[in-house]
Amino acid sequence: MSAKASVRAAAVQIAPDLTSREGTLAKVLDAIAEAAGKGAELVVFPETFVPWYPYFSFVLPPVLSGKEHLRLYEHAVSVPSPATEAVAASARQHGLVVVLGINERDHGSLYNAQLVFDADGTLRLKRRKITPTFHERMIWGQGDGSGLAVVDTAAGRIGALACWEHYNPLARYTLMAQHEEIHIAQFPGSLVGPIFAEQIEVTIRHHALESGCFVVNATGWLTEAQIASITPDEGLQRGLRGGCMTAIISPEGRHVVPPLTEGEGILLADLDMSLILKRKRMMDSVGHYARPELLHLALDGRAASPLEFTHPLAEQPDPRSLSDGQHSNPAGDAADQRVAILRSAAG
Repeated sequence: MSAKASVRAAAVQIAPDLTSREGTLAKVLDAIAEAAGKGAELVVFPETFVPWYPYFSFVLPPVLSGKEHLRLYEHAVSVPSPATEAVAASARQHGLVVVLGINERDHGSLYNAQLVFDADGTLRLKRRKITPTFHERMIWGQGDGSGLAVVDTAAGRIGALACWEHYNPLARYTLMAQHEEIHIAQFPGSLVGPIFAEQIEVTIRHHALESGCFVVNATGWLTEAQIASITPDEGLQRGLRGGCMTAIISPEGRHVVPPLTEGEGILLADLDMSLILKRKRMMDSVGHYARPELLHLALDGRAASPLEFTHPLAEQPDPRSLSDGQHSNPAGDAADQRVAILRSAAG
């Protein structure tokens, strides 16, 4: 269990800058400094907060979303990059753990990624949402099992999932079985309406109870001007309000402090780490309350790759270095070698 008796956690609910990555990043760095000034040891930001969550994909048909999708590519975050280095430096300067949601750009694809920076600035975890939801599938690629990991940090053992990944009980159980102490949940906020906030609350409170851990959840916020900039249609604008439930939940399934459901702000709470053992004494879902001989989970934790080298590519000579009369024919050379081997075997 955690060596710390108490951890001060901060969950940030703020609006992104919908015009630039640098503008949103500046808000992140300001919020880290503000949370650190209030004694926070852990600070959590909303889902894909940098540069912004792709709200446009929820209200625009795919045929009209190309321009905004390309703009998201332009402002997305590569890992590593100056943007991630700036967050790492801020975590190191203030001595706190930072969990940030980003749109990660990896060559020609975007991913919903969660970054966990330790208090010394080290990037402990970069994971990608394993299955984008509904409209998000037009925006992001899929993550893999390598990101379903719990990591040790200065604030304790941390695991993270994004949004509706919390509706995947096996993904949650994977983190539970690695004994997470603080679970990070991130949702977009300002989406769907009040029912979304209610669903978020049910989900994170249940996970806290089932896992016997704290849950720190951050959701985003949009101003009325930002909503109007995304779509002028008043009917569609209703889908870009509500859905905010920035909250900090104890292992007993209770709010440690009242949640933040409107406006911008930083929610702060002191996590009494002894409550983890108090809960697990009664019900440890991956320990004395588990029946692994009857039910267990198998995880493919390999990182997925579109290319695997079973043998290294042979380095080809530079044609300019070949003298007159020489030629380079890799296919022919390989065929000659096979014939020589066959002849040797026959002899």
